[in-house]
Amino acid sequence: MTAGRIVAWAAGVVALGLIGVAVLVDLDSGDRIASVVGAVVSLAVAAYTFVGSPAGSGRRIRAGRGATVIDGDVSGSAVGRRSKVVGPRTAPRTGRGRSRGGGDVQAGPDSKVVLGDVRDSALGDESERR
Repeated sequence: MTAGRIVAWAAGVVALGLIGVAVLVDLDSGDRIASVVGAVVSLAVAAYTFVGSPAGSGRRIRAGRGATVIDGDVSGSAVGRRSKVVGPRTAPRTGRGRSRGGGDVQAGPDSKVVLGDVRDSALGDESERR
């Protein structure tokens, strides 16, 4: 069961509980309980937003000084000092792109890291593609 489904089920149970309190006990008690539940949920959402999502849900990229990291698909580009691409523009890739994993990446100083499909490009210092 995904986290979204768990949250949806929990919200449904809480809503039914609050309706039950309002109908079976009294409206004032339901109002107080709803206020407390709303405050607790708001604080939980604020804490989650402040701390961030759990580890492993996204990719973290760390690059050393002078490193070049490309996270995606690149066509007909020049990356780096005095790099240039000469010639006709590269046609875009057709079809679905590759799925990329969510693992962390660490690039050392002055390194070049490509995490996607790179075609007809010039990468690195003073490189050239004709």
